Amino acid sequence: MKNMVRTALIILMLFGCALFAFANGESETQQGSSKAGPVTIHLWYGAAVTEAGPPPADWEALKIIKDKLNIDLRLTALPSNNEDQDVKINTAAAANALPDLFMVRREVWTNLIKQGLIAPVDQLYALMPTRTQTHYDEDSRAFTMVNGKSYGLADPGSIAKNEGLLIRKDWLTKLGLKVPTTTDELFEVMKAFTFKDPDGNGKDDTYGYGAFIEINNYEEGLGRRFDPIFGAFGVAGTWNMTKANAGLNIHKPEYYDALAYVKRMVDEKVIDPNWVSYKKDDFRAAWKQGRFGIMREQNAAYAAESNYAPFDKNFPYGEWIVIDPPKGPKGKQSVGVYTQGYRIYAVSAKAAKAGKGPAIAKLLEWMASDEGYYLLGWGKEGVNFVFDANGVPTVKGLPDESKGFSKPEMQPITQLRNMVFYNGDIELKSRYPTYKTATSGKTMSALTVLRDMQKRPWTPAIGSDTLPNPSADLKRFYEQGIIEFVIGARPLTKENWSAWLSEFDKLGGTEWEKAGVAQAAASGYLK
Repeated sequence: MKNMVRTALIILMLFGCALFAFANGESETQQGSSKAGPVTIHLWYGAAVTEAGPPPADWEALKIIKDKLNIDLRLTALPSNNEDQDVKINTAAAANALPDLFMVRREVWTNLIKQGLIAPVDQLYALMPTRTQTHYDEDSRAFTMVNGKSYGLADPGSIAKNEGLLIRKDWLTKLGLKVPTTTDELFEVMKAFTFKDPDGNGKDDTYGYGAFIEINNYEEGLGRRFDPIFGAFGVAGTWNMTKANAGLNIHKPEYYDALAYVKRMVDEKVIDPNWVSYKKDDFRAAWKQGRFGIMREQNAAYAAESNYAPFDKNFPYGEWIVIDPPKGPKGKQSVGVYTQGYRIYAVSAKAAKAGKGPAIAKLLEWMASDEGYYLLGWGKEGVNFVFDANGVPTVKGLPDESKGFSKPEMQPITQLRNMVFYNGDIELKSRYPTYKTATSGKTMSALTVLRDMQKRPWTPAIGSDTLPNPSADLKRFYEQGIIEFVIGARPLTKENWSAWLSEFDKLGGTEWEKAGVAQAAASGYLK
């Protein structure tokens, strides 16, 4: 009898607990507890290779995630083009059916925040220390900051700060010169490189500086190749992205000073005169032929094996080195402006309300572990890849190379690699291997050069590449006018410059600046 009473009481207690949990909407699954089985997480991801298809149903990663993390991961690939992605996400948002974790473009993401459909993720960073360290640096977190809260997890995309100011070290040595550290010293070196026969061939065929016009919408009128000059005056790039001085750099007094410096380079003939007509290929052929001794160049375009080979053949004793950009009159310096492409992954407000945040953090932290990083990035060790002597995944030496991660039929197992890659050394060593040059036997690495370039002074301009473009007429007036001043087609005087700026503003410059600053402020880009 006592046993029957005790059993009845236990049943009543359990029933009461279940009623309480149901009434408060707190199922064990919602709380992420392992007692009631795995937490289901719906993930909409951007596929690494959209035409390759999703991971197989028996994918080993799904089993590990369920067994080790107690997470039932449900995967859905987003459409390959932006328009269809936006439609899919907006349709789900309208039905209040957004997945727990999903990749989203910034334009759509901004609207979802306004609708209250995306949750802040500030508390998740501490729950995934490894991933936060490798994926979410200060710029990344600032990219998703709205009104003081982080509303998304921004994974790095393209490689930032991958260019640098280079100088011919062998020319410096030949002429007994030191590495220039100021704009004044830089000019003296440019003159020596132009007029003192640094290559010793007895010909008047060298110049101090080399460049060509390469302009994006966030790089000022002469483009990135001149940014180390404009950076010395504090006006690198089209936009100033600071709260205190937001606006077009062309309106800053220092811009005139930077322009005057470049004009002096042209007037005193210390810049390769072909810079106005050079295209990218012409410019790169010119430095490989020894035309000039100072330039801003991209890490792989300079140091990758196939790109460096012609210079090595022509000048086996030649040597370029990366240097700090020169300091200007007020001590400012910058290689130039940089932006960073990010893939935003957002947590839906619905998932946060259901208590899935900690489980999402656990999943992402596992992706940043060695197990998750290599499994999602390259596949299974010994089957899809092996480590080479430098610890880099490779398919060489696999028992069955047809199962190598690089084979088209194996691509479904690495469809989530964009969620684990962060431009780390392992990934980049595969892209930029160390090698010995064929002629001189120098040891070279585009990765070593990249890391050197990235540690130099740069000007952050995150989001500047998303700001409005000027009208076609204004853009033409802007860029043509700057060149005309530099080459002397328009006399560069304070009076002429002020008159030109007034005309620029009348053509729409003022409206362009106002629209850009307003958008930058609304998007949280101004720092």
